[in-house]
Amino acid sequence: MKLGRLNHIGVATPSIADSIVYYREVMGATYITDPFDLPEQGVKVCFVNTPTDSGMNGTQIELIEPLGETSTLRAFMEKNPLGGQHHVCYEVEDIGEARAWFEGKGKRILGPTRIGAHDTPIFFLHPKDMMGQLTEIMETPKPKREDIH
Repeated sequence: MKLGRLNHIGVATPSIADSIVYYREVMGATYITDPFDLPEQGVKVCFVNTPTDSGMNGTQIELIEPLGETSTLRAFMEKNPLGGQHHVCYEVEDIGEARAWFEGKGKRILGPTRIGAHDTPIFFLHPKDMMGQLTEIMETPKPKREDIH
């Protein structure tokens, strides 16, 4: 398995709307995606895009807000009512190969592989097996037809 780029840092927040204002007014963010719901995970999500020298494809900040009592963020927000860093996400070329790699290393995978906010397969690794950090592994997004110039 070959580790890819750091795709995003997940930041839990009690209010995506308030966090968007913060990233625009305090951090100077100029491109933030519209929030959308991921009801199967019980979260609302949007992405703050950071620039690179060649455009807007830097590492993203994923803002995640709980949706209801069954949210996967519920316990985290109870411990951290102001929110905070929730996870890091790394890209891999092949999600199946990566899953097998981590299983072979004895790392605990939290739940099945599923489709994440970037519309690509993902899974999470237990923080106790990953130096204390909840870690998301996602398959590198493939360019969509409209993204090819």
